[in-house]
Amino acid sequence: MQQKLKKFRFTLNKKISVDKFLEKALYEPKIGYYNNKIPFGKDGDFITSPTISNLFSEILAIWIISTWEKFGKPNIFNLVELGPGDGSLTKTLIKTFKKFPEFNECVKIFLYEKSNLLKIIQKKKIQNDQIKWIQNFNLIKKGPVIFFGNEFFDAIPIKQFTVKNKKLLEKCYIINKDTLIETYKKASPSDVSSINSFNTLKKQNFVEYPKSGFIELNKIVKKISTLTGGILLIDYGYLKSLNKNTLQAVMRNKKIKMNNLINYVGKADITYLVNFNLLKEFFEKKKFKVKNIVTQRFFLETMGIIERAKIIEKNMNEKQKKDMFLILKRLLHKDLMGELFKVIFAYNYKKNNFLGFG
Repeated sequence: MQQKLKKFRFTLNKKISVDKFLEKALYEPKIGYYNNKIPFGKDGDFITSPTISNLFSEILAIWIISTWEKFGKPNIFNLVELGPGDGSLTKTLIKTFKKFPEFNECVKIFLYEKSNLLKIIQKKKIQNDQIKWIQNFNLIKKGPVIFFGNEFFDAIPIKQFTVKNKKLLEKCYIINKDTLIETYKKASPSDVSSINSFNTLKKQNFVEYPKSGFIELNKIVKKISTLTGGILLIDYGYLKSLNKNTLQAVMRNKKIKMNNLINYVGKADITYLVNFNLLKEFFEKKKFKVKNIVTQRFFLETMGIIERAKIIEKNMNEKQKKDMFLILKRLLHKDLMGELFKVIFAYNYKKNNFLGFG
């Protein structure tokens, strides 16, 4: 175990903040989780909505086209998928857009991906010379831009803090041989100031603060503010502050015990629940408008997923209809993805009549 941890360049017996630990565990070149294995699907560690069914991606495509219409059908309309996974979502978007020639002529698609391994998988699946993979947003210079990400934000390492004697302490780990020990250090003045600036995080004894996530969003906000546009994020999370640690690790579609986390560094996906009211407050601080935060079920049903499924079912046999029922249940049921997943759309545009949010 010690030999493996050395490959991650962890310094033994020294404090490392939670976000820096996660950055190494998830993104260390060649050996970090997202750079050494394929996480998606039944044979992977977790299943995402686009890999459950093309229906999810088709509905998102319809929302994107309707958003283009709300923007006045501009001749250039930029789309950026954030963290494209295995490429399933964009592959279906491309196929669906071809059915709408007027829109298809205007759209330019960019994929924003950090993992070199996942880029290879995406390029193999999509195989489209018109799609551009980017590491920054400099290529996007004209026309409105819509950023969208499904399970993007939860994959960005997060900081954790606790309050003791009215002082904010940052949670850290100490790696001692093959043991991961939780400990704390005094929070930096800048982190204290940033956290205290959010009403959403006040009066919390345990704070999860997406500092790296906000750095990413700041880049996106800057581009949207320049060109107009918006950002749609779909992720599992909550509205009312939970005031607790939401870190979770998943391997082979099962949660693993966090006290054994050191044994799964580079092998398991480690994520957290997204604080959607904090996201809303962040965007509003940037002078963006924010639609009502809704559940995945509300968004998909409002955009017509049930009606679309009924049309498809007309040409199905009984087994296929049963499979469709199970797909819809997985995406929409309140005890599965339907309620746990939330949808937020923040935008910089004069109109606000975007579909899907009531």
